[in-house]
Amino acid sequence: MHGIILSELQRYGRGKLGVTGWQKLLAEAGLSGRNYMVNTAYPDKEIAALVMGAVRVTGLPKATLLEDFGRFIAPTLMMVYKSLLDPGWKTLDLIEHTEESIHTVLRARDDAAEPPHLSVRRDGPRVAVLTYRSHRRLCAVAKGIAHGVAAHFGERLSITEEACMAGGAPACTLRLQVG
Repeated sequence: MHGIILSELQRYGRGKLGVTGWQKLLAEAGLSGRNYMVNTAYPDKEIAALVMGAVRVTGLPKATLLEDFGRFIAPTLMMVYKSLLDPGWKTLDLIEHTEESIHTVLRARDDAAEPPHLSVRRDGPRVAVLTYRSHRRLCAVAKGIAHGVAAHFGERLSITEEACMAGGAPACTLRLQVG
């Protein structure tokens, strides 16, 4: 897992739970004393342990936590990858071009980088269908990021889940509509 995700999860956790609460979450996840750095890769099992620890500590459903985290991380991702974004883009444009403008660059820069594979079909100027594929199955984070991007652009976004890997589908399919 890319360090930016885990370092942002650390920032999110400390913000939501406080430093003591974050330390409790780390202990619950079996990762006491762990500190996450942006430019370091971490084993996928750590994010899985942190998420399950957060579920136990907060009592919130996994999907709710992950989507809220996605909203939280969206502004940071947009700032970090700003040079790869077209200034004329809005929500659906950015989502449509994430794979080619950001994920392809990440994979080229770092052989260990494994961002999700995204494909987007536009069904009109206000509708896009996003297909998310990743062995990590963190599509709830993608939903949250989409909502965070929409908030950045001052757009209202509705998301309809058409298929989900959690339900046995080979990929998650999300219908996104701005309005």
